[in-house]
Amino acid sequence: MATAIAALLLVFAPAFAVVLIVLIRRPRTAEALNLLASAVSLLAILVILARLDAAATFWGGYVIVDGLGAWTILCAAIVYFLASLYAVGYMRLLGEEPRLPRFYAMFAAFGLSTLVAPLMNNAGLYWIAIELTTLISTFLVAFEREASSIEAAWKYIIVVSAGISLALLGTVLFYWSGTFVIGPTYDMTWNVLQDAGPHLNPQLVSLAFLLVLIGYGTKIGLAPMHTWLPDAHSEGPAPVSALLSGALLNTAMVGVVRYLVVADAAGISGLARGTLVALGAFSLFVAALFIVRQKGVKRLMAYSSVEHMGIIALGFGFGGSLGVAGALYHMLNHSLNKSAMFFGAGAVMRAYGTKRIPGIRRVLKHFPVLGGMWLAGAVAITGAPPFALFLSELAIIRAGLAASKYALVGLFVVLLIVIFVGFLNQFRIMYFEDGVSKEPDARAVTPWIIAPMGLALVPLLVFGLWWPQAFWDLFQTIALSLGALPVTGAAP
Repeated sequence: MATAIAALLLVFAPAFAVVLIVLIRRPRTAEALNLLASAVSLLAILVILARLDAAATFWGGYVIVDGLGAWTILCAAIVYFLASLYAVGYMRLLGEEPRLPRFYAMFAAFGLSTLVAPLMNNAGLYWIAIELTTLISTFLVAFEREASSIEAAWKYIIVVSAGISLALLGTVLFYWSGTFVIGPTYDMTWNVLQDAGPHLNPQLVSLAFLLVLIGYGTKIGLAPMHTWLPDAHSEGPAPVSALLSGALLNTAMVGVVRYLVVADAAGISGLARGTLVALGAFSLFVAALFIVRQKGVKRLMAYSSVEHMGIIALGFGFGGSLGVAGALYHMLNHSLNKSAMFFGAGAVMRAYGTKRIPGIRRVLKHFPVLGGMWLAGAVAITGAPPFALFLSELAIIRAGLAASKYALVGLFVVLLIVIFVGFLNQFRIMYFEDGVSKEPDARAVTPWIIAPMGLALVPLLVFGLWWPQAFWDLFQTIALSLGALPVTGAAP
């Protein structure tokens, strides 16, 4: 009963916020309502996770609350709350007071869509939820109404819609394959597909899985379907960029993982996991190439998202309890870290009046607190200890070795080193090189900017020094539900 009530609060808090914001249309009220909704949603998912013993379905079986979905929602809810807190300070810098209610209504709706999609227990409804995230976030990407942001929004909706169309075709093929086993009509829930998996036609399931992988992989930002991501992430307002990277990408990954379980049951694990691992490795390769030579601040963060979604794909692709645990831990760590990075990037861009790395100099000198936290986040995002991404990446490396993927693990490590050097070199330029840049505007850095960065970075350090046993136990439960044998014992 408590789980059902918490699930209702999780969904209806941002939904009511959207309605009230549209009706009241006052900037400060809109800020408060959106922030309150995000806080309620975060508390609701914490309650759900605290009481989660086994998967539960609600509302006629169309909604499922299980470990994988709840964990993904936790990542999204954290980013939604932090981004809502940050938005209070950031959006006031834009000089768009009359349009702020519209922004917060769309922002709450976007947050809602990322919270709802992992709850969908029907493959068709999940597709609809993912498509809604695209339609809502497109307007947020173009919110600043500059030529570059409008172009990015068009590119985003065209490329992602093309990918989602392929995902729809794959969904239809999955349904069709089930009709030969179950009958002409049936409820296309994840468990029904998994149970029917051993009896499905392998060739038809192979084609269907490749279509959904490419389709949802486009939304995830896996290379080479990633082309929308650098533009959309770099041109939208910083709070939107954080929600796109830290929440939306994980939400789309859920669909791939759920279909991966069906593919395993259908006996095509080699094709399914091999393709997912290949896309993950290629994403790291592409990210490494662009990070080394990048000149745009937020585009640098965007290509880092391509990298980390590739790492998560490798974790799920390698499989096993360590691979699943590493991927899940990385989802949370990346959500926290990338939020802090986009928050810092947005503040620095507003302070210096440029999106270009060559126009930003001596950040630490001008902004000691902001600069120190942003630099710490940069070290963390490269996977360096003692931050949490080091532990999750190490778990994925161990999973690859356990799966005898020695060549891939070697490539993985080499690319991580290249990205480490290339990413921090960009910060060396902004922090320690002299150059031509205008005097930054100190008014761009306020407590509303600093606070959410600190709230994101502190857990990253804590989780880098201590992998909570509760997380490990939950990951093992999720791994078992995905077909991997759990490993008993303490967390790494």
